[in-house]
Amino acid sequence: MVILTLNCGSSSAKYQVYDWDNKDVLATGVVERVTQDGSVITHKPKGKDKFVLESPCPTHKEAIELILNAITDKDHGVISDMSVIGAVGHRVLHGGDKFTKSVKVTPEVLDTFRSVIGLGPLHMPANIMGIEAAQKVLPNVPHVAVMDTAWHQTMPESSFRYAIPKEWYEKYAARRYGFHGTSFLYTAKRASVLLHKAPKDTNVIIAHVGNGASMCAVKNGCCYDTSMGITPLEGLVMGTRSGDMDCALPFYIMRQTGMSADEMDTAMNKKSGLLGITGKYTDRRDVEENAAKGDKDCQLAVDMECYRLKKYFGAYMAAIGPVDAIVYTAGVGEHSATIRAKALEGLEWLGVKIDPKKNALANTGNAETCISADDSKVKVFVIPTDEELVMTEDAYAIMNGTYDVHTNFTYSFQDPAYRNKAREEGLKKDLEKHPDLASIIVRP
Repeated sequence: MVILTLNCGSSSAKYQVYDWDNKDVLATGVVERVTQDGSVITHKPKGKDKFVLESPCPTHKEAIELILNAITDKDHGVISDMSVIGAVGHRVLHGGDKFTKSVKVTPEVLDTFRSVIGLGPLHMPANIMGIEAAQKVLPNVPHVAVMDTAWHQTMPESSFRYAIPKEWYEKYAARRYGFHGTSFLYTAKRASVLLHKAPKDTNVIIAHVGNGASMCAVKNGCCYDTSMGITPLEGLVMGTRSGDMDCALPFYIMRQTGMSADEMDTAMNKKSGLLGITGKYTDRRDVEENAAKGDKDCQLAVDMECYRLKKYFGAYMAAIGPVDAIVYTAGVGEHSATIRAKALEGLEWLGVKIDPKKNALANTGNAETCISADDSKVKVFVIPTDEELVMTEDAYAIMNGTYDVHTNFTYSFQDPAYRNKAREEGLKKDLEKHPDLASIIVRP
């Protein structure tokens, strides 16, 4: 049986094809520029050459059809026909406070998603369109919605409420929701495995640092607090998002410039963060490279990002008590030794100590590594995330009638013997180039 997972953004559709019986990824890919001119699919089948094709995609329906054509093609496809697809998992940004776990998509569920579009206006319309398009093309298989916000529903009210008029919360659902939930679920469970502890006995702080970035304080295996809020704007310094700031700042700039609310929303989400600080860069590699060359704006961007991370590390250590481990994940977290080290610099008095040599070696997305010093009281792990696997397992379990909220459900990757076949193959190549990497790999 094959499980297809889809992540539809406003102008893209990412996908993964997973062979459930053999526990193996058959293909990954993305359709870019959906609803725009020049739509193109990049299809990466296992054991075959990458395939790229331009094809018009005026809506997500055409994008889904393009994906299905690619994965069933006689030359670069990975399945014989669509009859082998048993379920489709869909990533959904926002479930409001309505869902504590993934759910099978029904007309009522779609109505609920439509009711919270205002909480995620940039992402929710595309998420809904992607589901509807996939249902039209694959009407006879179960479709499952996996929400970024579901993981965070264990937060206590003292964590998720804002100090605003109560009416705003009761009438308009204005509260903290948090995002990157599937990533936090995966890395929290894997951290427990690496620590040889049950999730309910594990306290970790996870930094999901990519173009979008957020942190999560995990107490006794559940989300206790998170840095993103009612939208993904709050919290850390990101590629184009400002993160935390004085709430009155937008009003001040709007009065000074005459900007509209929509223009300010665009500025805070798409023109701020690293782009706003440097004036030109959003990719951390560009920022770090130019910072090393003496670019003052880039140096400031690194300093600001790491200081914001450090403040959250300290706050969350105070919030959840004794911490077993700090976890870095996502593109930057998995690959930037500079950001990892600088964000934890000076926290030795809190029991956090990085080994510089180990940190420099940890530049792989194919293995879980430990970069803390041997005498560090708090472990520091780099754990490559796998949101697609969470989506896949949720979809299969819902289809099979065995699914439940994560505290009552056991994922395959919670088994100490779990291995990711694709990453194991990639790791062999990494070790050929960097044999010393083996010394920091954590095997449960």
